[in-house]
Amino acid sequence: MTMEAGRSAERFLVTGALGCIGAWTVRQLVHEDVPVVAFDLGTDPRRLALIMSPEELGKVTFVSGDITDPASVHAALQTHGVTNVIHPAALQVPFCRADPSRGAQVNVTGTVNVFEAVRKLGLTDAPVVYSGSIGMFSPSDVDPVTGRLEEDAVAHPSNHYGVYKLANEGTAKVYWQDNGVASVGLRPLTVYGVGRDQGLTSTPTVAIAAAVAGVPFQISFSGTTLFQYAADVASTLILASRSRLDGARVFNLGGSPVALTDWVAAIDAAVPGSGARISLAPTELPFPSEIAHDRLAELGDVVVTPYREAIAASAAIYRRLEAEGRFVPADHGVPTTPVSAGA
Repeated sequence: MTMEAGRSAERFLVTGALGCIGAWTVRQLVHEDVPVVAFDLGTDPRRLALIMSPEELGKVTFVSGDITDPASVHAALQTHGVTNVIHPAALQVPFCRADPSRGAQVNVTGTVNVFEAVRKLGLTDAPVVYSGSIGMFSPSDVDPVTGRLEEDAVAHPSNHYGVYKLANEGTAKVYWQDNGVASVGLRPLTVYGVGRDQGLTSTPTVAIAAAVAGVPFQISFSGTTLFQYAADVASTLILASRSRLDGARVFNLGGSPVALTDWVAAIDAAVPGSGARISLAPTELPFPSEIAHDRLAELGDVVVTPYREAIAASAAIYRRLEAEGRFVPADHGVPTTPVSAGA
């Protein structure tokens, strides 16, 4: 079967499709003319509309469904003849901290529901692909010799979100061991790009929106972190879905290790004069920033967009929205009462 013929038979379902990573994943599939079902409990496609035209949105099949309801997940896969499942749906760190029970239902039970639906329907043409997280590791998990988080590091989560992400990797192993359901988990760290407007590591993206809005803003952490452009994460999720790997594989994502001072300088280059309005909180992230990811090559050629280029592209999208009268800073996480750069 040719690659073109294989792709013509694909039908993707993306969970959490109205979130940042989900939206970028849907966008790429539409750009490839691949049928895609957007599964989400919400009904507001605003993040999709930021990065897709009305004509492109018209090609998406929207299903309003609850990831915590096994029947809802099963019906979505069965009704729409899904062949490939990409599962980024999750509540992020602040939401898991505020409501641990709901966080467990969405992040853990929701993942079990995806695997169970795939098992019952016998979908074996592609591995289940889900979003893990470097957030399940702590600084103490870094190898003292290499100074990196190695790929075989043992995780010691420091918050509920990390515990849930670690549990999902165990779920994937059991479904492969007991049922032969293959999977690929991808662990990003600091995802950025238009649509990343909430979560612990969202403020570097919000700073780009604040720069375009011309208001002061403080990024909520400093130091260095590993950045992954949302468009690249989406590409890698799709690549993993087409990999036909067996087993319960898990990969750390690569990306761009960037000091936040350099990040601000890149925003200033994209939006001249904005750097003076952006400050950094003194606290550093409680996660490792040097991440080993050699095994990721098993998926093939993984795209990593240079961060300065991606920041400029993000600023250009915000400017386009502004020119169209569709740029509402608060919708992008920019506080209505700006934080002073000197605060």
